[in-house]
Amino acid sequence: MVFNSYQYAVFLPIVLGLYWVIKGHRRQNLLLLGASYIFYGAWDVRFLALMWLTTLVDFSVGRRLERLTDDSARRRTLVVSLVVNLGVLATFKYFGFFADSLVALAEVFGMHPSEPTLHVLLPIGISFYTFHGISYTVDVYRREIRAEHHLPTFAVFVAYFPQLVAGPIGRAQVQLPQFSRERVPPSADDLRSAISLIVLGLVKKIVIADGLAELVSKTFAASSTTSAPSLLLGAYGFALQIYGDFSGYSDIARGSSRLFGIELLKNFEQPYLSRDIGAFWRRWHISLSTWLRDYLYIPLGGNRRGARRTSINLMITMALGGLWHGASWTFVVWGVLHGVYLVVHHARTPRPPGVEVGAGRRLLQIAITFHLVVAAWVFFRSKTLGDALRYLEGIVTLRGRAVDWSLAGQVLIAGTLMVLIDVLQRRIGREDFASGWVWPVRGALMGAAVFLIVLYSGGPGAPFIYFQF
Repeated sequence: MVFNSYQYAVFLPIVLGLYWVIKGHRRQNLLLLGASYIFYGAWDVRFLALMWLTTLVDFSVGRRLERLTDDSARRRTLVVSLVVNLGVLATFKYFGFFADSLVALAEVFGMHPSEPTLHVLLPIGISFYTFHGISYTVDVYRREIRAEHHLPTFAVFVAYFPQLVAGPIGRAQVQLPQFSRERVPPSADDLRSAISLIVLGLVKKIVIADGLAELVSKTFAASSTTSAPSLLLGAYGFALQIYGDFSGYSDIARGSSRLFGIELLKNFEQPYLSRDIGAFWRRWHISLSTWLRDYLYIPLGGNRRGARRTSINLMITMALGGLWHGASWTFVVWGVLHGVYLVVHHARTPRPPGVEVGAGRRLLQIAITFHLVVAAWVFFRSKTLGDALRYLEGIVTLRGRAVDWSLAGQVLIAGTLMVLIDVLQRRIGREDFASGWVWPVRGALMGAAVFLIVLYSGGPGAPFIYFQF
C-alpha cells in the first residue's frame, strides 16, 4: 500500500516534530532514513532489500573510486555500479517487455517459442533511486564530487522519502552537502513558502488531475467509438491531468522537504507556456531532462560532432528517455516522437539575436508546441500502439460531432486554473507566489485553495501517475 494524501498528511507532521526535537544532523539523518524505509516498506517491505543492495554497492564503489588512481581500474569499478543499477532496473522493470518483444520477433520469422511464465512485480520508485545512485558514482568517477564516507548520510540521499517514489531525481552535487551539514529550523518565510507549495500541489493533484482522471479514462477506453471533439478534449484533459499530477507531486515533495531544511531540485517551470519543443524540455521534468543530458546525451557526443551525429544522439536519448518511463512500445514511440521534434527544432535557422516577435506570433508558437506535445501524450496514455493510432485517427478523420459536455466543462475548469497558476508564477517569478503577498490576499487565496481541495476530495481519488515509473 502506497501512502495516500491523507496518510501522508499524518505521517509528515509526526516525522517533522521528532526531527526538530533531535539535535545534530547525523541523528536527524537516521530519523529521516528510518522514516523513509517505513514510507517505502508500507508498499512492500520485501523490496527494501533491493534498495539496500544498490545503496551498499554505490557507497562502496564511490569510496573505492576516490582511492584509485589507475584509470582502467577506476573504469572497471564504475562498471560495477552501472551493471548493478541497470541490471536491477532491467530485471524488475523490463524483463517482461524484452521477453515479449523477443517472442513477437521470433513469430515474425515463423518460430513459436513458449512465452516466459516469470512475472516480476515492479518496485515503485525504482527508476528514481537507481538514477540517484548512477549519478553519484559517475560524478565521483569524474571527480566532480568527493565520495561520501558516512553510510547513513549516503543512504538517506538515496531513500529520502519526500522524493523517493516520484522524484525529483536527486543529484548528489546538490543534496549530499545538505545532508552533511547542520540544519536550522525553517524561517517564517520558509514556512510560508513550504505550506504554499504543499497546498498548491494538492490543488494541482486533487482539483486538476483527479478531477479529470475518470473522464479521461472513459474517453481513452471508448476511443474507437468516441467523436473527434470528445477525443480532442480527452487528449487535452490528459495533458492537464499528467501535468497537474506530476507537478503537484513535485510541489508537495519540495514543500515537505523545505520543512526539513532540505531543498530539492525544481522539476517544472510552466512547460505548457513554451514557445518551442527545446524550451518545453528545459521546463518539463527538469530533473530527468538534465539527467539524460548530463549522463547520456553529452557522453554520446552531444552536439559536438556535426548535425547528423547530433540528430542520432537526440533520437537515442529521447527513445531511452521514453523507455525509462515504462516497459512498453507506446513509451518508446512517445520518446521517439519527441526526438523527432527536437531534431527538427535543432535544424531550424535560429532567430537573429535581439529580434523579438509579436504577441500574436508568440501565442501561435505556444499553441503549436502544446499540440505537438498533446499528440505525443496520446501514445503515452494509450495501452497499445494500435489504441493510440485509432485514437488519433478518430481526431484527424473528424469522426462525429457529439461533445462530452462533462469532459468539456472539467477541461475548461482545469485549463483555466492551470493557466492562471502558470501565468502568475511566471509574472511574479516564484512558484509559491501566494506566500509573498500581504496576509489578507494570501489568506483569501489559501482559503479558496482549501475550499477547492475539500470540494474535489469526495471521490475515490487516483494514484499518482509517476508512481508506476
